[in-house]
Amino acid sequence: MSALAERLAQIRSAKRGKQVGAFFDYDGTLIEGFSATAIIGARVRSMEFGLRELADFLLIGLRGVESEQDYAEVLDATRPTFAGKTYDDLLALGESLFTHETAAQLRPQMWQILRAHRAMGHRIVIASSATRFQIAPIAREIDADHALATDVEVVDGVVTGRVVGRPLWGPGKAAAVRALAREHDMDLDASFAYSDGNEDIPYLESVGHPAAVSPKRVLRAEALARGWPILDLRNPTHNRLEMAVRTGAFYGTFLTSAAVGVLGGLVRRDRSAEMMQSAVSGGMDVGLALAGVRVEVISGAEYLTSARPCVFVFNHQSKLDLPVMIHLVRSDATGVAKKEIGRLPVFGQVLDAAGVVFIDRADAGKAIEQLAPAVAKLRDEGASLVVAPEGTRSATPRVGLFKKGPFHIAMQAGVPVVPVVLRNTGELMWRGAQLIKPGVVQVKVLEPVDTSSWSAEDIGHRAEEIRQQFISTLADWPVDLFENGRSAADQEVIG
Repeated sequence: MSALAERLAQIRSAKRGKQVGAFFDYDGTLIEGFSATAIIGARVRSMEFGLRELADFLLIGLRGVESEQDYAEVLDATRPTFAGKTYDDLLALGESLFTHETAAQLRPQMWQILRAHRAMGHRIVIASSATRFQIAPIAREIDADHALATDVEVVDGVVTGRVVGRPLWGPGKAAAVRALAREHDMDLDASFAYSDGNEDIPYLESVGHPAAVSPKRVLRAEALARGWPILDLRNPTHNRLEMAVRTGAFYGTFLTSAAVGVLGGLVRRDRSAEMMQSAVSGGMDVGLALAGVRVEVISGAEYLTSARPCVFVFNHQSKLDLPVMIHLVRSDATGVAKKEIGRLPVFGQVLDAAGVVFIDRADAGKAIEQLAPAVAKLRDEGASLVVAPEGTRSATPRVGLFKKGPFHIAMQAGVPVVPVVLRNTGELMWRGAQLIKPGVVQVKVLEPVDTSSWSAEDIGHRAEEIRQQFISTLADWPVDLFENGRSAADQEVIG
């Protein structure tokens, strides 16, 4: 059994409830790399990075950070990053950098560990020496109960850059963990903690179940000496030129298949959506293969056909989601997309020809009215509907809140809802990425949900029930599949 599998088993056999803590370091643990890199990059791009500040960082980099005093000097060197800016502006900066840059560095195995702790009802805590501006976005994304961070002084809404209290580096982080445990009557002997840094040995030894995540040399030696689990994780790397070629082949195949659909319709004088769907689904099969993407249905493949017509709902992380759904659903289906997509050159026209219903998401007052064509296609034409109830792509594997529209459609049309759970499209093509990584997309199709007894008043409740099915399915994903798929195998989970 691998170290990851053993850790997940240990979590699932632990006590339930908020008295058990799950403490996560951020930089180098939940993410590969450091969130400060994105901040420095933003300062360089905005020409705010002065020569004195650069010299300070170079000196610190050469000398290293070995003590709380050293870290205090790091914080002093970073004061220009924060001083004089409003607290709200810095929170907005942290949010933007996380969404567009840092979220791409999240480690999928650590997300699986987070899911396991959440399923056990444990108290989820981010414990980081970084500033609150850096960790606030990830704390929100993982529904953290607490975020322990290094705080800076704020006067009349403006940040001075001075540190408030003890920095959460080394012993300071351990002290913050013990203080939180006392405040909430937590059982630290039953609790879990994760980190990669040498300085975090006091923090890790404050709990009964520590784990070293891709640890640095000193922490690795300590973990080996104490028998602590070591999770060696590494996000996959790929040749960018090869990825560019594969991605170009994918899009080229899509356009070619769309052209075949249009020409076939003209030749046969049949401009029905079925002609376009048949051509595009075949093209997607070839395109995914050229991109090096294999779609593997782990369970429930029979529900892709047995419940039609239906509303297929899927979790949304990536531009790959729609191609994967086209590959799975094949034909006799339509979709719902925001009207802006319909205006895109070529792509919008292809989706229109394929029977996609475009809606104006800004006009919430007419949401139900705009969905009428989709209801008609289900009820009168027998076509199924494919839709992402989150409405927009997530920057992380987190399942966002579901909008009610797709479930209203299913109820009005009198058809079942079929949940399609995509595990790792975001690993192969992150939300903000332009290139596709080769790998395996794993899919579970859940049992159809009967909507015949639903009412308009309980649609919100029904939507949340189905969302929870997605969450529990992802949390319980078989560990051997999680580790042995092509995309995950490259990440070297070492037991």
